[in-house]
Amino acid sequence: MATTELDFAEHERILGEVFVELASASDHFEAYRNPHALRVAKLSDEIAKLFKLARQDRSSLRMAALAHDMGEVTMERDYIKRAGPLSAEERLDLARHPLIGEREAARSGADRGAQLLVRWHQEWWNGSGYPDALQREQIPLAARILRVADAYAALTDGRPFRPAFAEDEARKHLTQWAGLEFDPRVVQAFLSLESIAELRSFAPAEIKNVEYGNGNHEWTKEPGI
Repeated sequence: MATTELDFAEHERILGEVFVELASASDHFEAYRNPHALRVAKLSDEIAKLFKLARQDRSSLRMAALAHDMGEVTMERDYIKRAGPLSAEERLDLARHPLIGEREAARSGADRGAQLLVRWHQEWWNGSGYPDALQREQIPLAARILRVADAYAALTDGRPFRPAFAEDEARKHLTQWAGLEFDPRVVQAFLSLESIAELRSFAPAEIKNVEYGNGNHEWTKEPGI
């Protein structure tokens, strides 16, 4: 193997470790009982395989999954962990976190494709998400996948202010919100996975040593920026 290839492989390894550490910090701040960002990365990757996403797209999706909550950590708002509804002011404040996360992902070395997925991970299928109010196919498939994986991982994990949803409750939630928050095709694909329950727990090493693309994705040319 040439020196440049060795250097690139070492860069990939270090970058993977950096994002796993950042993910752990995010999970600790948000008081998840399980490794949330790691679960989102694994779930996203399994869904992406069903849609036959390109290898490079999958690698940026995994990176975005690890980084998707970096904006909330940077903001350091305790209302994120509080039981009960947010105030109007708090909702407006929280809506900034994808943009802050995009910036922090860039600073941490994420490729442009991953940065944009972090930006768009709160976009809704019906256009009522944020920050760009994209809808339906305006939202890149990888971001629609990330939305479903993030929701399922959050629902099935206990938080200080609520217990974890049972498996059937989480599935029902995804089904009820398909066509509103979630892409119905992505929900259908996710629910077809035979190993959903097994994906609740896995070793961080499954995500740490991944390959990262160079950011040349179709969605980097999407409108809305």
